[in-house]
Amino acid sequence: MRETAIEVAEAIRRGERRAVEVLEEALAAIRAANDRLGAFVHVDEDLARRAAEQVDAAVAAGRDPGPFAGVPIGVKDLEDCAGMPTTRGSLAFAGRGPVAEDSIHVARLRAAGAVPVGKTATPEFGTLNFTRTKVAGVARNPWDPERTPGGSSGGSAAAVAAGLVPAATASDGGGSTRIPASFCGLVGFKPSYGRIPHPGPPGSETAVPGLLTTTVADSARHLDVTAGPDDRDRFSLPAPGVRYEEAIETLPVAGLRARWSPDLGFAACDPEVRSVAEKAAAELAEAAGLVLDDEPVSLTDPVRAWLGAGALDLWLALEPGMWPDVAGDLTRYARSVLEQTESYPAPRLAEAARRREQVTLDAARLFAEVDVLLTPTTAVPAFPAEGPPPDEIDGRPARPLGASATPFTMLANLCWNPAVSVPAGATAAGLPVGLQIVARRHRDEVPLRLARIWEQTRPWPRHAPAPGATDGDGPGGG
Repeated sequence: MRETAIEVAEAIRRGERRAVEVLEEALAAIRAANDRLGAFVHVDEDLARRAAEQVDAAVAAGRDPGPFAGVPIGVKDLEDCAGMPTTRGSLAFAGRGPVAEDSIHVARLRAAGAVPVGKTATPEFGTLNFTRTKVAGVARNPWDPERTPGGSSGGSAAAVAAGLVPAATASDGGGSTRIPASFCGLVGFKPSYGRIPHPGPPGSETAVPGLLTTTVADSARHLDVTAGPDDRDRFSLPAPGVRYEEAIETLPVAGLRARWSPDLGFAACDPEVRSVAEKAAAELAEAAGLVLDDEPVSLTDPVRAWLGAGALDLWLALEPGMWPDVAGDLTRYARSVLEQTESYPAPRLAEAARRREQVTLDAARLFAEVDVLLTPTTAVPAFPAEGPPPDEIDGRPARPLGASATPFTMLANLCWNPAVSVPAGATAAGLPVGLQIVARRHRDEVPLRLARIWEQTRPWPRHAPAPGATDGDGPGGG
């Protein structure tokens, strides 16, 4: 689809397009490309048509369907969408019927007029940075189907980058919105923790809902629609008092202190990725009037702290009584983590909590010195679709579980900062590279505003090239 989410919504609100017609275009695109990409694991055409018809009926009656009027969206298969199953990428949940209620996030998008068309692929319980499961197979990157779209919002990223839908929901507990955005050349915004309510269990104290888009304005409108408190989430923040779609055009940012770090003091990075991201950081700083330095950043390794916290999230993803009966259904990684932590002693939990608290203190010191942190989003470009991540980066052995491929994103999850990945450029092989912009907690408008300045400074191709294309933008154009 050529249009952005905002362009679709505004055309439908004005009566220039019908939601049903837009939906049929999206469904046709999904039928044509999904076998190749594995982006969607479930599509419900009839349910989507009924939702689109309701949008058209509202317009015909003179009512405003909302800021996402008639926009077809994919819903990541970790969150509930009424009328569709939620498998969480796991055989342990496969074969169940449709759920009865939307998540808070999906409910707010639906109330704004969005039309869910189906569920998008995710690794089991969202645990990996590539998308391959026992239940649905492999999701592939539209820029190169031999490469991964990332994880854990890999199916959503593939769907948006290929132009199947204008936007798709994501979630980010360790980089799961920003990593796929980086690998697929998209905008991936992770809001401050609590900005969009996300109650649990199976909630997480690092994960936040989000949306993968092709423009900053679409991401800003999404936050305007979904932000705000809900009593079901005790961590949810008060209403922000900011209209993000306006802030991305008007917020003063000149003079903000920014710091570039290619390693956060501990990480290896592919030299080509580092070069592309560093050039983008310098150009962004100049365009936005930031005061940029490259003083060393020294952090207690956030990857280790994040891995220590992740086991609890995995236990919460299971329903009481499922373990160990489902052990044979699970992927090797999920099963091994559960086995290793089944009798986790309290002192080990306390040790993990102390590591996370130290990272929080490190981040507090960092953001006392600067307003913005700039890094590569990932340490490598997209790796093979089936995985695993590379076992060596710039001559240094990678740590277990492939975490070295994506070491830069976890800081914002552990410390609840807003962060965005924007397209920084591409490798010589044509694979997208992301620039990550991280700001202080609760200042979600800052990374969004800087992302918008970058978008105006260096516009990016909004979609991957169509299969067989030799130049130009991909399906749907730019």
